[in-house]
Amino acid sequence: RSTVLTSVFYRQGHGVLEMPSGTGKTVSLLSLIVAYQRMYPLEVTKLIYCSRTVPEIEKVVEELRKLIDYIQAQTGEKLNFLALALSSRRNLCVNPEVSALRFGKEVDGKCHSLTASFVRTQRQRDPSVPSCRFYEEFDAIGRETLLPPGIYNLDDLRTLGRQRSWCPYFLARHALSQCNVIVYSYHYLLDPKIADQVSRELAKKSIVVFDEAHNIDNVCIDSMSVTITRRTLERCQSNIETLDGAIQK
Repeated sequence: RSTVLTSVFYRQGHGVLEMPSGTGKTVSLLSLIVAYQRMYPLEVTKLIYCSRTVPEIEKVVEELRKLIDYIQAQTGEKLNFLALALSSRRNLCVNPEVSALRFGKEVDGKCHSLTASFVRTQRQRDPSVPSCRFYEEFDAIGRETLLPPGIYNLDDLRTLGRQRSWCPYFLARHALSQCNVIVYSYHYLLDPKIADQVSRELAKKSIVVFDEAHNIDNVCIDSMSVTITRRTLERCQSNIETLDGAIQK
């Protein structure tokens, strides 16, 4: 299998690897790709590993951590290597006011209400406008600071964010360009709305792995679909009535 995958790298093509669960598929892929990265750093600048769920993302990061520790122990060399997991605001936020919210859309909405450019412009004129101190600290200092080499799972990013008072979500997004390995959800690469914001500037010389790739079609269908509930329609009607009332005045 390693010979077949290596030929895929040399030809810059596509490959499919099928192995039973529990046979070491993840660590085998990571070992081969990281070794190829180290051998040909100008040809492969980044590994983008896409998985479905947060537990699976965390599992990949821990496998990678063990691999890098093993390489360093065997070679006696301290690797200048950076890898991180990226997930949603809901899984990375350390602002108590925002992270206490239950649903992801609520977290996204509250975050936007504190960090959007127009909100920050308003705050310059009116200091009473609410803001997120973690985002403000990151924007003031964190953007100019490189993330130290290491393997960062979601807990590591949250811990670093609390220690430095930086937003872990925007810190992780900002660090993507300097990473050797990125582990995140399918949606960050397949959903046009998200990919355009997060993955647009990633290096073209990247190896992309889709774990459990048979789920890709469902992810694409979900990304390009819109779900309209009765509650959504009722809120739309209420907003239209409110707007109509304001116009009539």
